[in-house]
Amino acid sequence: MNSDTQQMTSDTEVVVTTDRGAVRGTRGDTAAVFLGIPYAAPPRGAGRFAPPQLHAPWDGVRDATRPGPTAPQAERRLGSIDMSPYFGTGWSRGDDYLTVNVWTPAGTTSDLPVMVFVHGGGFVAGSTNAAIYDGSAFARDDVVLVTVNYRLGIAGFLDVPGAPANRGLLDVVAALHWVQRNITAFGGDPRNVTLFGQSAGATIVGGVLAHRPASGLFRRAIVQSGSGLGAFTTEQASRVTRAAAEALGVEPRVGQLAQLSDAQLVEAASRLGGIDLRTGTHYDPLIGLSPFSLVLDEQPAVSVAAGASADVDLLIGTNTEEGHLYLVPVDKFASSDAADVTRAANASHPSPSRLVQTYRASRPGASPGELRSAIMGDALFGAGSWALAEAHATRAPSSTFAYEFAWRSEALDGQLGATHAIELPFVFDTTGLPVLNGPHAMLGPRRPPAGLAARVHGAWVRFARTGDPGWARYDDRRRSTMHIDAEWAVVEDPRSEERRAWSVQLPARG
Repeated sequence: MNSDTQQMTSDTEVVVTTDRGAVRGTRGDTAAVFLGIPYAAPPRGAGRFAPPQLHAPWDGVRDATRPGPTAPQAERRLGSIDMSPYFGTGWSRGDDYLTVNVWTPAGTTSDLPVMVFVHGGGFVAGSTNAAIYDGSAFARDDVVLVTVNYRLGIAGFLDVPGAPANRGLLDVVAALHWVQRNITAFGGDPRNVTLFGQSAGATIVGGVLAHRPASGLFRRAIVQSGSGLGAFTTEQASRVTRAAAEALGVEPRVGQLAQLSDAQLVEAASRLGGIDLRTGTHYDPLIGLSPFSLVLDEQPAVSVAAGASADVDLLIGTNTEEGHLYLVPVDKFASSDAADVTRAANASHPSPSRLVQTYRASRPGASPGELRSAIMGDALFGAGSWALAEAHATRAPSSTFAYEFAWRSEALDGQLGATHAIELPFVFDTTGLPVLNGPHAMLGPRRPPAGLAARVHGAWVRFARTGDPGWARYDDRRRSTMHIDAEWAVVEDPRSEERRAWSVQLPARG
């Protein structure tokens, strides 16, 4: 931490002064930790549907030694798999939840790389108060880690007439502004910020890449199982708005929504499943798994292809069996049949028969469950990640890198595999958490290969520090992709036929 702005109060506590006031954190052997530091004002009443505002200054020293409130959300379960390490405490009530957690090396430091993490959760769940998002390994490796809470569900992403769209994304941008103003006090370099996220958080990162007012707030980005094609059109968003208004019994206007409690908004959001978002020109990019996403006139991949964030280094990738998380824990994997495969293709592609043929040809002998999972995973994450990688590489081929995470968990009788979110404990180097191991835990009953977490975490840290994770760059000729498993290998265009089946026409280089 910067010695000019820190004050040791005891062997275990340390105070840092921010632009809103002083905060007291906890100092350990390797890291100083600050929890629940506000980066924006509490979103109350009509303010839940307004852009984030500066937090009022506070007198004295604010306690940052304990987790703070989290965004309003319903409990999130995924069948028989224990996702508590990922979703954390759920809704910890309190208005002052637009906050960040910060981990920084325990000693006096300065000009360290900064990594800002945006959690996933389908735009309706998740928080910084989750076990796997412990940033101690980053601090140990001389990185300042910041994790961000943002508005979720109706408050964060419902498209409301008269209110700004994508308020959850605007929260993340406000957190980046907080980093620019304050991270020097925690030992970080505001000129070397990496924004990274997973799942919905990764899709938000893609949206921030396309959000030109965020230009200059970060130098690098990592997109883990997100999508550059994951935004709703305004027509799709309006269907969700109408359904939410009916569920709440109000007109979809800020004045009426402002009168409702957070609990009412959360309860209504939980009843919005099953909305048909297919239109004459667009499919549902989330294939019915969430009624909320970004709402944009132009997909992030299109904006990036047109030149947005061409000066930002990008690391992007997916997991080999993303779709397993949505089938295996709810007993829909082994029971899948050919009709389920067809339905998955119909829900996500204009030429479903040809798509199924492509996947059958590229995966000879695959079961219906494997085919269904592969199509779902690419509809959700693969197609949009390929598009975003292609878009960025056309503008910045020297600073685009791709990966595929392939290590397979043996959870749930060996079926969970290299599923969605499996890479996160490796990125955070938290695979040793007991709650992650067991027959119904994400990492399964056996320990991952020795050193794999350290190597993955090290690649992410190296990218944040230098802009190079340690393997060949991705361009539109070779499409070099690091295959991450017990053994690592760079593969050129590893899934070319499936990638081409999902290809979209992006603006030509200009």
